[in-house]
Amino acid sequence: MLLDDRIFVGVSTKPEYLLLKYGNRHGLITGATGTGKTVTLQGLAEGFSRAGVPVFLADVKGDLAGIAAMGDQKDFLVKRAQTIGFDDWKNDKFPAIFWDLFGKSGHPVRATISEMGPLLLSRILDLNDTQEGVLNVAFKFADDNGLLLLDLKDLRALLVEVEKRSQELSATYGNVATATIGAVQRSLLVLEQQGAANFFGEKALEIADLMRTSTDGRGVVSVLAADQLLQSPRLYATFLLWMLSELFEQLPEVGDPTKPRLVFFFDEAHLLFDDAPKALVDKVEQVVKLVRSKGVGVYFCTQNPIDIPDAVLSQLSNRVQHALRAYTPRDQKAVKVAAETFRANPAFSTEEVITQLGIGEALVSVLEDGGVPSMVARTLIRPPSSRVGPLTPDERKSVMATSPVGIAYDQVIDRESAFETLSKRTEAKTAPAPVPAAPAPQQSAPPPVSHGGPPPYRDDSGPPPARRPSNRETVAEAAMKSLARNVSGQLGRALVRGILGSLSKSLR
Repeated sequence: MLLDDRIFVGVSTKPEYLLLKYGNRHGLITGATGTGKTVTLQGLAEGFSRAGVPVFLADVKGDLAGIAAMGDQKDFLVKRAQTIGFDDWKNDKFPAIFWDLFGKSGHPVRATISEMGPLLLSRILDLNDTQEGVLNVAFKFADDNGLLLLDLKDLRALLVEVEKRSQELSATYGNVATATIGAVQRSLLVLEQQGAANFFGEKALEIADLMRTSTDGRGVVSVLAADQLLQSPRLYATFLLWMLSELFEQLPEVGDPTKPRLVFFFDEAHLLFDDAPKALVDKVEQVVKLVRSKGVGVYFCTQNPIDIPDAVLSQLSNRVQHALRAYTPRDQKAVKVAAETFRANPAFSTEEVITQLGIGEALVSVLEDGGVPSMVARTLIRPPSSRVGPLTPDERKSVMATSPVGIAYDQVIDRESAFETLSKRTEAKTAPAPVPAAPAPQQSAPPPVSHGGPPPYRDDSGPPPARRPSNRETVAEAAMKSLARNVSGQLGRALVRGILGSLSKSLR
């Protein structure tokens, strides 16, 4: 059942397929805990990989890492394959790269402070509007003065410099209160204690390393270890949102490709929108809308569809709805919302079936030819070919040992940036003035040796007075200063931040 232009999802009254040409139209996988969302996600990731599409997925529970290992013939999987007539089902494994923001269960993932930008950083730090305004001033000051912001010590040094010059900067950029700077610094300390110091720095993640294919043409599956990361939910959500913005900023327009260039699975998607200000939700909606034209498909995985704002939900065309339970008024609302988002099937009541689905069953609706949503179908989802479950530590190490990116990311780089630049300036200001050296005693010139003839001319009135230095610039000095001003001005004009405040990649 493996075809070149579609992914086999499962069987209802007929086989259900996801067309690859609509794989970048985004999707939604929802359902209560234990209903089979993870297995569905794994099966879709396998399908994209087989088709040569790189995949990025967040491994929240630690069991999606099994995609890199050969599958097991477990009884419930064999039974499901037989039930749906999946005769082509066999054990398989897929090329994978493991990542981890903390560098323990995968290669370290890093971003620089400048790449993150003030908007997303404010989101991580949970800053209010006033504090976010001061952080924007700090970033603008850094941009105007050519200060590289790479890691947390750079940002701390920048905030100290802004506090020192708060009165001066207030006249140029707006009010900069020292008390507000102190609040930002305290939030920064809390973030550092949560392990963010491991995330900010270099070598920063290159999007190209998420878009690899293996020698046999399969898309490489990048698995982010997110089990520990969920203890810092804001860092988790903001990191994935930053990745989306990077994809949008860096990738060229491709229109409607025959298959996606990358598929991005965002598990526990509600964390992205929990307590998020409307301005940030608007940005997310904008990124989700526009990133499709870059050939990127985004699939949100969460328990209830009401976890996703309506403006974003309307962009998700391919849907897999596992069972929901209607125990509370909120649950009943979620069931109703989920049912209303599907194209009705006259054969059954969608709202009733959602609460009756068994494990591994789901309501499926995907885009058909012409971009029209298919009629919702009660579907038994195909079993994955790779292992359903986690890897052992030794198996994970083995995969990492053969990774094509380990050499690049496992080594920390600490080049000169804002911290070093500002430290040198402070040292230069506080260093004592050098004591001028005493002039060397003048020695009289030896008398000339006479070789006959008249003696050479000699002025006994003493050495001629030294020339007074001119205050005028030479032509070369004036030209150099003019060039420096022009370069500085061009750099300042070129420092344009992207849709979510990250610095343009060409300037990093």
